[in-house]
Amino acid sequence: MSAPAPPSAGAFPSPPGGFAPAPPPSTRRNSELLLLAFAAVITTVSLFLVEASQEQSITWDIAKYGFAFLGLFGIAHLAVRRFAPFADPLLLPIVAVLNGLGLVLIHRLDLGAAQNAEFNSVAIPSPDANQQIMWTGLGMVMFIGVLVVLRDYRTLARYSYTLGLVGLVALMIPALLPSRFSETNGAKIWIRLPGFSVQPGEFAKILLIIFFASVLVAKRDLFTTAGKHMLGMEFPRARDLGPILAVWIVCIGVLVFEKDLGTSLLIFGTVLVMLYIATERVGWLIIGGGLLALGFVFAYNLFGHVRVRVNTWLDPFADYNNTGYQISQSLFGFATGGLAGTGLGSGRPNTVPFAKTDFIVTTIGEELGLIGLSAVLILFMVLVIRGLRTAIAVRDSFGKLLAAGLSFTIAVQLFVVVGGVTKLIPLTGLTTPFISYGGSSLLANYALLALLIKVSDAARAPAPVRKNTPAPPIAEAQTELLRRGEARPQE
Repeated sequence: MSAPAPPSAGAFPSPPGGFAPAPPPSTRRNSELLLLAFAAVITTVSLFLVEASQEQSITWDIAKYGFAFLGLFGIAHLAVRRFAPFADPLLLPIVAVLNGLGLVLIHRLDLGAAQNAEFNSVAIPSPDANQQIMWTGLGMVMFIGVLVVLRDYRTLARYSYTLGLVGLVALMIPALLPSRFSETNGAKIWIRLPGFSVQPGEFAKILLIIFFASVLVAKRDLFTTAGKHMLGMEFPRARDLGPILAVWIVCIGVLVFEKDLGTSLLIFGTVLVMLYIATERVGWLIIGGGLLALGFVFAYNLFGHVRVRVNTWLDPFADYNNTGYQISQSLFGFATGGLAGTGLGSGRPNTVPFAKTDFIVTTIGEELGLIGLSAVLILFMVLVIRGLRTAIAVRDSFGKLLAAGLSFTIAVQLFVVVGGVTKLIPLTGLTTPFISYGGSSLLANYALLALLIKVSDAARAPAPVRKNTPAPPIAEAQTELLRRGEARPQE
């Protein structure tokens, strides 16, 4: 058998230099668009399933949510394609699925509230799903605004102290306002004015993460200074504990004056994780954990609302009709859902107070079961892992700590929420990111997502190509004096 003929010279053309040019880097934006379309299909089909389960007449009016959802995330995709072309293609689609699931559950709860109102012969409340679509649109405005305005996320480090001060003031304002303008269910976490209400703590957490990321980078030597060795670990010196003590005092202040256990736990936990990432010292975690335990003991002994939360956590059925009603109904909902759930629209999640906000995880557990709830938690886990991968891949220290802090604050908030509604830890009153009903939470979390996408774009972007400048002629080259045995450094 004769050997095959060698390919002709024109079959694989090459440039004059003899090397083929490198292929253009893949942005994977088309994959992101396909996943977003899939998320829109899931959301629309789920809405129709809810309508069918509630024995509602299925009309094309329900499709308005699906088309609005697809339009909003299509615009967001175009913004990412233009202003962050190399960002992780999974971040936005995961958030789209979570936001779509939240819209479906809120619409389902609207139908349940309308049925209860009709049964009790009272006025039917206005649907909150329309408001959620509006808040999602405003969240997209926030998302695109951050992408457009923030050309380089590293510029935030220049204004870190200003942003930290703004975040601290925003965190303190509800404590200074009268209760009628700030208090809801015993916690002073709102700013309520005629026609306007906002929860400033949602935005304060992002500003404080930026501040601490900048401080930890600038003052890294302070936190890594050698301290005392005990039990095989290195603990920081006493005079270097000032920053973490300051954070602890701020969180205790939030707990005391605003009665907001969730925000104080979220801020302190996130800062503690960022401190460990910056120093890689277990001693900081041990000291931070000790301060956290001390703060809880202090709060339990001095404040009645903390004791009520703890006693309800230990035995919610002891005062079922009063303080234990929420968590008891939540546990009943999980038990009703079982492994596979009752199906979308077939449960009774409206019996749980605040089912659209603090207890929306219970609605997921009842109607989608343990399988559905696990799928949602896996989506959050992938979102956090992709954020941490961004922190590992990005080149600058500020970007690493910023991406890690933003990712961990989602993880900590989810742990606090799920742990509270399942009776793993005491209830704290935090909302589930991207799923719960509410404007402040959606706006803040979309700003958080935009920052994470900007860092991801910088981490995944190809290194700039350095142009080879021709060597100067020998007549113009500089003369260098080399001693015997000394080699000229390589350029």
